Amino acid sequence: MIEFTTGMALLVSSIYMVGSTPTNKIDVTKAATLSVADTSYSTTTKRAIISSKDVERYVRDQYIDDPILVDIARCESTFRQYDSNGEIIRGKVNNADVGVMQINEKYHGEKADELGLNIYTVEGNVAFAKYLYYKYGAEPWKSSSKCWSQSSILAINK
Repeated sequence: MIEFTTGMALLVSSIYMVGSTPTNKIDVTKAATLSVADTSYSTTTKRAIISSKDVERYVRDQYIDDPILVDIARCESTFRQYDSNGEIIRGKVNNADVGVMQINEKYHGEKADELGLNIYTVEGNVAFAKYLYYKYGAEPWKSSSKCWSQSSILAINK
């Protein structure tokens, strides 16, 4: 029943959010939902602040076959796409790293656009990270490997 309710919420939110206008902040008045239809190309998109628990659940669902990406998301952003003010999470070391998977907009923004993926949304960020992983392995996240490589090795050995 929960899957049906969640699916319906996603469907309704995607219908009503397709034409939403980009803003500098996330709209905190709307319910927290993950919309797969939001693919506008602004650096932020008008939508609800999504809790890290919701993002974590989404990441785990999307990366069920690639658990190392779940570990990377945990290490890179603690499963956050937006901060408490609705601003996109940016890297502490490199401000060009954005979102849950800390995709570097300088190096990967153009390719993400070519693929029709908005790295400033949870869905686009997660999808582009999967593209990067299939193309380059975990190399794009090597700077955080001390954090995620151990947990991935432990999970494999269980």
